[in-house]
Amino acid sequence: MAMVKATLVEAINAALRQEMERDKRVIVIGEDVGKDGGVFRVTDGLYARFGEERVIDTPLAESGIVGTAIGLAVSGLRPVAEVQFDGFVYPAFDQLISHAARIRNRSRGRFHCPLVLRMPYGGGIKALEHHSEAMEALFVHLPGCKVVIPSNPYDAKGLMVSAIREEDPVLFLEPKKLYRAFKQEIPEEPYAVPLGEARLVREGTDVTVVSYGNMARVSNDAAELAQEQGISAEVIDLRTVSPLDKKAVVDSVKKTGRAVIVHEAPRSCGVGAELAATIARRAILSLKAPMERITGCDIITPYPRLEDYYLPNPKRVLNAIKKTMSDF
Repeated sequence: MAMVKATLVEAINAALRQEMERDKRVIVIGEDVGKDGGVFRVTDGLYARFGEERVIDTPLAESGIVGTAIGLAVSGLRPVAEVQFDGFVYPAFDQLISHAARIRNRSRGRFHCPLVLRMPYGGGIKALEHHSEAMEALFVHLPGCKVVIPSNPYDAKGLMVSAIREEDPVLFLEPKKLYRAFKQEIPEEPYAVPLGEARLVREGTDVTVVSYGNMARVSNDAAELAQEQGISAEVIDLRTVSPLDKKAVVDSVKKTGRAVIVHEAPRSCGVGAELAATIARRAILSLKAPMERITGCDIITPYPRLEDYYLPNPKRVLNAIKKTMSDF
């Protein structure tokens, strides 16, 4: 199998291009996705290759973008819609919760909504208000939608392929901090990474660290620091936060006896809270210490000067790891 080195941007672009070549029903719509190739150039080159009928520039109207994509999906196409930043999606929330997520149930299975909604996600690039948010818990609360947050180019390409081939709506949140942070070898040919399956980043015996997106890399960095201090941390990258691979998490915690959960989203009622509840229900007798959660704060993502104080970092995660080791 031929391999190429790619950034996360290039990996997603390759997935879009290859799926558009494979299936003529796949189209791309969104603000500036055509001639400009998107604000982060994720759709670069697709307009020249597939033309204006399959790569469609829209007005700046998120509700209209998502509403149009829903209509296209129900009519038999497979639209991949882009909202330019995660913090811009709120005007389209009614379309998601009232229509995209409900169409299969509303029609008793007669209609599906094979829609992928892409959006740059999360902080770390010192952007403006509405440009750095991590509100995945809002989408996890939508029955009928799947929510994907990749942490590396290999997963991003495979998960995007799976998302496009999915029969129901998929929200694909792309950590903008990782867009061009590093390159990774990925297969040149199309491949799929299943939705709902976590990835074991590194094996360990003392503590389980669970995360996703950019925080999966932060967690792995913390695990390396912990290793220098004689602590063996197992790191799990969820990849998909809805559905959650609860079995992978519970099995790991039963093995290590300790759990640290990391995400950059606000703390209250976040994905971490659901994970903690799952561990408490299914692995509490295996715990050797209280669980720790390292998260963002219950505030709007701060402006650039304060962003570093808000986002979890390897030192904070390391301190949580050490705390679980000291609580007997």
